Amino acid sequence: MLSDRGLVSNFLYRSPLAALRRLPKAKKKERRRFVEKDGGCNVVNSNIGEPGRYLDDIFTTVVDLGWREVLLIFSCMFVLNWFVFGFLYWITAFAHGDVTYGSTTTSGDLCFTYVDSFTTAFLFSVETQVTIGYGSRAVGDSCPAGMFVFILHNVLGLITSTWLLGMVFVKIAQGGRRAETLLFSKNAVVCLRKEKLCLMLRVGNLRHSHIFEARVRALLLKPRLTKEGEEVVVDQTEINVVHSGTDRLFVVAPVTIYHEIDQKSPLYDLSPEELAKSELELVVMFIGIVESTARLTYFMSSFTTDEILWGHRFMECVSAKPGSYTVDYTHFQETFPTPTPACSAREYEEKLDEQGQRRVVRFEDEVRSRNAMPQAAATGNAS
Repeated sequence: MLSDRGLVSNFLYRSPLAALRRLPKAKKKERRRFVEKDGGCNVVNSNIGEPGRYLDDIFTTVVDLGWREVLLIFSCMFVLNWFVFGFLYWITAFAHGDVTYGSTTTSGDLCFTYVDSFTTAFLFSVETQVTIGYGSRAVGDSCPAGMFVFILHNVLGLITSTWLLGMVFVKIAQGGRRAETLLFSKNAVVCLRKEKLCLMLRVGNLRHSHIFEARVRALLLKPRLTKEGEEVVVDQTEINVVHSGTDRLFVVAPVTIYHEIDQKSPLYDLSPEELAKSELELVVMFIGIVESTARLTYFMSSFTTDEILWGHRFMECVSAKPGSYTVDYTHFQETFPTPTPACSAREYEEKLDEQGQRRVVRFEDEVRSRNAMPQAAATGNAS
């Protein structure tokens, strides 16, 4: 550790239990958050001036609905189509005289054979759209109006079926479905890595299929008051997160990604106490390409300051076995206390610089004293 090298004074470090005692206790009340843990946005739109905009993009509007609403629309569209064209078939047959009681119309002059009531017209509508073709009901060749309704039904029925099936397929194949087997850790941690204070979180993949070009973006959300007096309720600041120096991840086993708290970081001046009192929210977004479908998948989660543990480190959950590696996801969410400077990154670096300067001065003094000893001995011999 750095303290063993004499670079940082020992008072900056605490034992794990002492470090926990020094951290401010989390408040009992629930913090307001912009993004939920499952990725849903905690935002309610009100006073929308033009709700008709949703109807202009009706396909996306329907896809965004829940499965209950989608299945209800799916069923109602088909049933409504059958009833409408069943009514048109019945009206056409009635106008042609096919359903008149006691009619002497021969079968060759009928618009639709075996269609003599609304019930049979409805059944003919169902058979036509879903192409059942029982062989009894059919369109006659001496009724242009019947043929027109029949062709119109086939065209509109095909369009309706294509639109509804496409909607269901898109909803099933949404990129967010793959995210059900992706995990973010429940907590983020702050500890030392490479002699720097770092904010860390963990991401895991429960499936064996790989995710290519995977990367994680992170945003810090907080209220801000500008110099001009403007109050920004949700100010977004993107922070750099990497794994082993790169933002591209190979998520075969759980990966710990980190943000180095340096001079460019918005967390640079925050101590553990100040971080706990702040209204920060860390929003993380996972984006990648699924190997089996070549489709883009994404997942989003967030961490409030209550869920950022200062002075903790993630438990290792990957172990080497003969011939393979094993991931134990029971340790995925576990953390343990680790010695960590109980101060801001700025104060920590200032202490590092101070200790480094003292060490340089001591080294220079030792060099001067060593060089002075031979010179004094040579002067004594000469005299």
